[in-house]
Amino acid sequence: MKEGIAAFLTPLDRQSLSRLTLQSRYVVEGNLAGRHRSPARGASTEFADHRAYMPGDDPRRLDWKVLGRTERYYVRRYQDETNLRVYLIIDRSASMGYGSGSVTKFQYACRLAAAIGYVVLRNRDSIGLYAYSQEIDAALGARNSFAHLNNVMKTLQQIRPAATTATAPALHRVADDVRRRALIVLLSDLLDDPPDVMKAIAHFRKLHHDVIVFHTLDPRELDLGFKRGAEFEDLETGERLVVDPRVLGDAYRQAFGEFLEQYRKPCAEMNVDYRIVNTGQPLDAFVRAYLAERRRLSR
Repeated sequence: MKEGIAAFLTPLDRQSLSRLTLQSRYVVEGNLAGRHRSPARGASTEFADHRAYMPGDDPRRLDWKVLGRTERYYVRRYQDETNLRVYLIIDRSASMGYGSGSVTKFQYACRLAAAIGYVVLRNRDSIGLYAYSQEIDAALGARNSFAHLNNVMKTLQQIRPAATTATAPALHRVADDVRRRALIVLLSDLLDDPPDVMKAIAHFRKLHHDVIVFHTLDPRELDLGFKRGAEFEDLETGERLVVDPRVLGDAYRQAFGEFLEQYRKPCAEMNVDYRIVNTGQPLDAFVRAYLAERRRLSR
């Protein structure tokens, strides 16, 4: 049985992902030289500002043009670059165990997390993990090694969807844990209370984290495209209901669209990158298209 990253991505998958990048749209904080802007001042090539020369400063950083204009000594400061800390937050509640086809939402979310993690590590950035249902069930800090990514994926291999959802409390706890600016990637079906969830996402934005929400949904949840009557069961509460989807189809799609809008609109207002992830689409095509779009928007 394959373990770690190999259980989620084939060698061909990894080859396809090897040249992709995940860019942060905001200033981040890290501990390795990288490609992302940092709030610290250092020695990169992007000019930030000036400050008065002080004894001990490197004379090579003096700005001679400013000296000629003002007859005062100033040194040039540059925008330091840093590596990116990326935290994957994965919903493992019982509803994520649903799949109308061969892949459940949780399995698809894990594969998507593996792909994002692989891209992050290939670019010398760091990856961490939180998994939750009613509470935080697993937590691994952000590290910059493929051995750590393997541990992240092995942890996900051992987890099964179970219990009810408590998304908002879990997100608030993660926000309290992640003190330095980072990129937060939430993978969930978000079948919870939208206002509470959005307050928790706002907690991340208040702390200046960049946030991606991958709203992970099965094709049948999006369109209720069943062809005959059936008994439906709530995987978290056990409640059962017999309905004919052909009769309820239009009303369902309208109600579900309104549900999605409760996430889409506030995410847009907070500049949170919100994407619906249809688990019926090929994973590699989604990842490549999404990262290409994000890269264009980050320039």
